Amino acid sequence: MNTNKNEKFNAITETADGVNTVYLSGELDLSVAPDFRLVMEPLVGESSQDLIVNLRDLKYIDSTGIGILLSILKARHGMESRFTVQEVPPQIQKLFDMTGIAKFFAPQENSQ
Repeated sequence: MNTNKNEKFNAITETADGVNTVYLSGELDLSVAPDFRLVMEPLVGESSQDLIVNLRDLKYIDSTGIGILLSILKARHGMESRFTVQEVPPQIQKLFDMTGIAKFFAPQENSQ
């Protein structure tokens, strides 16, 4: 088990201009999944707000973390509300590519 304080999971939420952005850092795995769910639960249901998860400072994600992201995607899709994953680090992008989920988190331009 990695007990390095630099890898501790953290989620910071910002709200501006109709967009909720959650910045993740550290390691998102089974041990912190309940914390991540607590942060995301109220935001997922806000259908009038776009939801962005920024992974720029995320060092690691396991299948539990990926599962949570997919459940958010499914819930937001069902509400016809926007959900975007941004700034995916190369090591996490590689995992998304290998598991076939990258296409679901691919950035999409907003056609206005």
